Amino acid sequence: MTDTHASASRDDEPDLLRDQFRQLLRYRRLIGLGIGVGLLGGAWLGVTSAESYAAASDIRLRAPTNDPFNPAVSVDKTINMGTERQTAVSSSVAEIAVRSLGLPDSRLAAFQRGLQVTNPPQTMVLHFTYTTTSPGEAARRANAVTKAYLDLRKKQWGDLRDSMVKKSQNQLNPIAKEQNDLAKQLAAEGSAAPDSSRARNDDLLSKVGTLNSQIASLKALDMTAGTVIVKAVPPTASSGLGLAVSLGVGGAVGIALGLLAAWVRLVFDPSPRSSGDVARAVRAPVLGSLPRIADGGPLLAVDRSDSRLAEEYRSVAFRLAYDQRFADRRRLLVAAPRGGNGEAAAAVAANLAASFAETGKDVLLVEADLRTPSLTSRLRAEAPSRPGWSLPPDFDESGWPGPRQLQVDAHESGAFDLIPGERVRNVARALTSARVTRLIAEADSPNATVVVLAPPVLAYADALALVDRVDGVLIVCDPRAVHRADLVRIRELITGAGGTVLGAVTHAASRRPSRRSAAGAGHRGGAGRASDRPAPPGAAPQPPAPYPAASRVPAGDDTVALRTIRAGDR
Repeated sequence: MTDTHASASRDDEPDLLRDQFRQLLRYRRLIGLGIGVGLLGGAWLGVTSAESYAAASDIRLRAPTNDPFNPAVSVDKTINMGTERQTAVSSSVAEIAVRSLGLPDSRLAAFQRGLQVTNPPQTMVLHFTYTTTSPGEAARRANAVTKAYLDLRKKQWGDLRDSMVKKSQNQLNPIAKEQNDLAKQLAAEGSAAPDSSRARNDDLLSKVGTLNSQIASLKALDMTAGTVIVKAVPPTASSGLGLAVSLGVGGAVGIALGLLAAWVRLVFDPSPRSSGDVARAVRAPVLGSLPRIADGGPLLAVDRSDSRLAEEYRSVAFRLAYDQRFADRRRLLVAAPRGGNGEAAAAVAANLAASFAETGKDVLLVEADLRTPSLTSRLRAEAPSRPGWSLPPDFDESGWPGPRQLQVDAHESGAFDLIPGERVRNVARALTSARVTRLIAEADSPNATVVVLAPPVLAYADALALVDRVDGVLIVCDPRAVHRADLVRIRELITGAGGTVLGAVTHAASRRPSRRSAAGAGHRGGAGRASDRPAPPGAAPQPPAPYPAASRVPAGDDTVALRTIRAGDR
């Protein structure tokens, strides 16, 4: 069993890598910006290095010695190559080279920028490289720096030797004078001179000989600091990579920078990165992923030319139908996290109602959005041909829901009933009324299904007032417009109110409709949505729009002189 799990984990690794790569491609702008920066840097490098030439020379260092063939002398222990390299790039060497080239002292900093000195590993060699825009000038300056370094080191060694010789000579002079005086005294005394004086004279002669030997050895030292083993010559080709190679390198670096920036953005992105993130946040499956929908267009997918959208709605409906939690009571609450997803939530609710009606269910769609109702104007809703005296008597005091139900024609999918939303003065009282409870309870009838469209969960508490009666909740969200913390909060609110999140439906960001589609929607929908916009601050509240079915009571034998006045209009 362990081997099976290990094999399955290894098989999932390519899928995880592909998923992560697709998530990185969400930030195409960052990747494109990185590539652009890399290409610009490569172009700049290719242009600036196209006219640069580098000339090089090498010096093998040696320490001052009076016997270069003595194997007991270890040069690598006498010379510190790190210190020598720092001396080679110092301003002291550059000043000598600038003077020898006849350049002004103000060019010293610019002269040093073109110089580079390296030390190949495990060698006593300094490699001088000078880069400038002229091949001949590059060779001339490299040789000048080499000579300046050798001259400086020779002078430093010579000054050190002269200082040591001077110190030895200062020690020798008093000792030699004392010995001369003592020798004259011994010569005058002859054999009568004491033994102590003779011993002192011998000691002084020994010291004089030692100091003379040291002075002779110092004067015999070879002060040459090194030997030029490679002389700089004018280069025949530019030292730059070339424009094509620079662009290639810049593009590769740009891709790496873009992917790094996209990865950093992905790590700190609070929005869900995939359907799996949405599922983990709501602890329910993602039942479907809708393509991009235009705002203001028809809600029903049968009114669109995109058959893929209609099939996606049918797929969501079938997955809900096979969910035992929904199949037991057939009550569904559709809500969005925030106001920006209300358009998609309305489309999902309407199309799920049409999909359930297509399977032979008696579907009732309740628009519980009493703040910005819009389904009546965007669906082909008509009132059934029944006289006013036959309407049910249970008219709620809050003004909603009204006594008459509308019927929506969904073409081939069939038809379903609609309880349209209306603006009321007390939304909470209307949503918790007994009439709403009885409407939702119609799902308990055989072959009946109730779909409730609620306002955004995080904007209003209206959806939470219906959760305990509907039980099953479907969340409609745009992963790029919602945060994972918002989805977690929605799940906590719904479960805390006694409901269950059945799943989520994701969709892409909405786009504005074209003139033709907007005009067509207005022609099909009638008056449009001008009445659904909130009134400006300070304006007097407008009375609720008249009930859509009030003007459609047929004439004839029915009583039409009576007028129904709702409680909200009193």
